[in-house]
Parts: sequence; C-alpha cells; structure tokens
Amino acid sequence: MYQTTYHCPSSVEEAAALFGKGSDSKYLAGGHTLIPVMKQRLAAPSDVIDLGKIKELVGIEVSADALIIKAATTYFDILRSAEAKKAIPAIVHLASVLGDPQVRYRGTIGGSIANNDPAADFPAAVLALGATVKTNKRSISADDFFKGLFATALDDGEIITAISFPNPAKAGYSKMRHPASRFALTGVFVVKTKSGDVRVAATGASQDGVMRVPAVEAALKANWAPGALENVTISAEGLLSDIHGSSSYRANLVKVMAQRAVTAAG
Repeated sequence: MYQTTYHCPSSVEEAAALFGKGSDSKYLAGGHTLIPVMKQRLAAPSDVIDLGKIKELVGIEVSADALIIKAATTYFDILRSAEAKKAIPAIVHLASVLGDPQVRYRGTIGGSIANNDPAADFPAAVLALGATVKTNKRSISADDFFKGLFATALDDGEIITAISFPNPAKAGYSKMRHPASRFALTGVFVVKTKSGDVRVAATGASQDGVMRVPAVEAALKANWAPGALENVTISAEGLLSDIHGSSSYRANLVKVMAQRAVTAAG
C-alpha cells in the first residue's frame, strides 16, 4: 500500500471535518472494497476515515411505518435482529445469503449502497422497497440515489447515516449466487406495498447496475403469483454478458428469480 493517514472519529461531524482537511480522503466502512483496491495500488488516499466506531451510525430502529437501519450496522447485526426479522423478513434473508461469514461480520449496509457494486444485494432491497437514504446533509429517495455502475447521488464527502425502509405488505428476495464470490449473478427483490403497488428491482443483471423491472411489476400488480410471470419476456438488451452468463441467460434469471422471490414473499 501507499502511505496513508488513518483516522478513527467518534462523530459524524468529526468525520466530515477530517474528510475536508485531506487532499484525497476516503471513508472506510466495512473495508471490503477500499482495502483491496489500496492493496492492489489502484487507490492511494491521503487519509482513511473509519466510520465503524461512530456509535450514532450503528443500530436498528422500528416504527409503525418503517424499519430504519443505521449505516454502519453490519450484516451480522441485521441477521440477529428480531426487530428487523419481524418488520421485513426479506431483508434478513437477503443478509443471510450475502457473502460468507467473514463478509457478514464486517460488511455494512451503508458501505454496500455507497459503493453501489452492480452485483451487490442491498441496492436491490433499497430500490424495490422505495427506501429513503438519509445522510448528514439531506434525505434521498431510492429512485434518485442510484446513478449507474459504482455511482450514486452522494456528493463528495457526504456520509450516509441511515436507510429508512417502508414496511411492505409482502416482500421477498431470491438470487443466483456466484459460487466463489457469493455476489449475485442475478438477484431479484419483489415488493407489494401496503397501498397495493408493486416494485421489483434486479441486481447483477444490468450494465447500469441495479434496475427496476417494469414488465415484472405490471404482471405482479395484476396477479401476485409466480404463475403470473410465465408469459413475461425480459429483454436481454442492456444486460451484462460475461464468462459467467450471457445477457439472454441473465434475462431468464430475472424472471426465474422473481418467481422464486414471490413464492418466498407468500
């Protein structure tokens, strides 16, 4: 690695101030992206600011209308949260199939959506549930947050503090896991809102990262059942194609994973 200065602030305000003082500062959450790219010498931040010790960024809260997960909460903490499991079981299931034990013990929900890897799991939950991403400066709706591969609406130095998920009537998640990385070859999160609307998001499939799937949404709004998707055709245009699966293969996976997610949701 290149030389860097490590900081461990105790508050969001201190972290933001430290970020502004560095010539090329980076925030550290779980570290699953930043540390490897530093080791490979693909990044050389002047300052690394660890958000993991900020107590106000850790925890899970439940209200009558929403599940609020603070940004530095780990996947493991989500897994063992009885409140999260009662409010939105699909989010706990998503955390259970994410990575391996080492990843789940260190990875954070805020780090996942801030990085916005095209095959990450949590962006699909955030987008499908129509969540609100709260930062130290503002609130951003899920539909406005994700901007493409590894790109979000966050300004330079802006810190995610929490994600607020509206409680759905039904929700489910299913993914085809890459056998080595455990990333989603394709994963689909389906949601039926309390008002009767349907939102569906797919990860690991699109060249632009996490995406809504209007064809699946329309079919499920008419009939919330796996069989409603039998005659739905997902276009392969704009989908990823690599050694792990062609664009047409991923198009089929979107439908199959959506069917399984609806079954899981009930």
